Amino acid sequence: MKTPPENVKARLIAFYLPQYHPIPENDLFWGKGFTEWTNVTKAKPLFPGHRQPNLPGDLGFYDLRVPEVRQAQADLARTYGIEGFCYWHYWFGDGRQVLERIFNEVLESGKPDFPFCLAWANETWNRSWHGEEEEILIEQKYPGEEDYRRHFEFLLKAFRDPRYVRVDGKPLFVIYNPEELPNPKAVITLWKKLAVEAGLPGLYVPGVCLENFSLDESGLDARILPQPGLFMHLKADGWHPGIRPSLMVRAYRKIWNKIYPALPFPRIYSYPKKAKMYVNLPRCDDREIPCVMSNWDNTPRCSKRGIRFIHATPEQYRMVLRKSIAEVADRPPEHRLVFLKSWNEWAEGNQLEPDRRFGHGFLKATRDEVEGTSV
Repeated sequence: MKTPPENVKARLIAFYLPQYHPIPENDLFWGKGFTEWTNVTKAKPLFPGHRQPNLPGDLGFYDLRVPEVRQAQADLARTYGIEGFCYWHYWFGDGRQVLERIFNEVLESGKPDFPFCLAWANETWNRSWHGEEEEILIEQKYPGEEDYRRHFEFLLKAFRDPRYVRVDGKPLFVIYNPEELPNPKAVITLWKKLAVEAGLPGLYVPGVCLENFSLDESGLDARILPQPGLFMHLKADGWHPGIRPSLMVRAYRKIWNKIYPALPFPRIYSYPKKAKMYVNLPRCDDREIPCVMSNWDNTPRCSKRGIRFIHATPEQYRMVLRKSIAEVADRPPEHRLVFLKSWNEWAEGNQLEPDRRFGHGFLKATRDEVEGTSV
């Protein structure tokens, strides 16, 4: 991949969900023919003013096994200033993968000719969408060094691809749950060593983790704020360096977490309120990578157990993206990373792809801010 130009405002990388085609595991867990569209289309409004279902616009109810769909997505993302996709990658240990077909086809075919990187979604699959977290569907395991080496060998072909997103020449590989690794520093150190032995300059490994998880002790190069369905909520309520929740806030959280499951409606937060609080927070650390969400509504997956941000619009999203781009403006060009949550998480309600309400609104706001054409 080409080195970003000196005048690039930000390198926008959008998380990309590959769950838009049937796989045997989901047929077994959720019913024959299940894809992410299954949850999207069955969604219903749960309170007055709740807009569901939220349905796709230009791209329709696509099947990611169709190469033309993947090309159309890349063309759209490039048009609106997004540098690349970060594909969620599932490796459960002992070589077990799921949802790998789409990325493998992108890798093998060389198409679309659009930058990419990978994020290891290292978490156990269970029935939490249905409130049954104790029922494990696929357990995330960490068998040890042999499996880490096997995992790296699989990743190496992707790392060597000229399309792969790099920082200081090093392939960028995100770990979603670094704190879940039995010994994250040992794993990351091993992978960086193997990368050098394979002729690469190393690896650049950010993790999705809170500020109390040490980068130095874990071997991570940077942190991305937690899975950003809640990132503005978490930060606004105290998860930020130098800000600690008051005793009253912490007591409220404890009580709320007990009564919440019994409520007949989802948790509801104001996107504009949280956005305003976010943009007024102190400047982030240079080893923190901003991550911006366009919206959040995971009630298509979780129904009344879900979380809904209300009043999210392209203009509110623009305000958060502008702050995040400003956060990285003084960094070296290759480090001006901003992650977008997400390109196509339709059942979480945080997609940038066109929908039937806002059309290309979120994409236009993205391009305006990264190209500096907004007013």
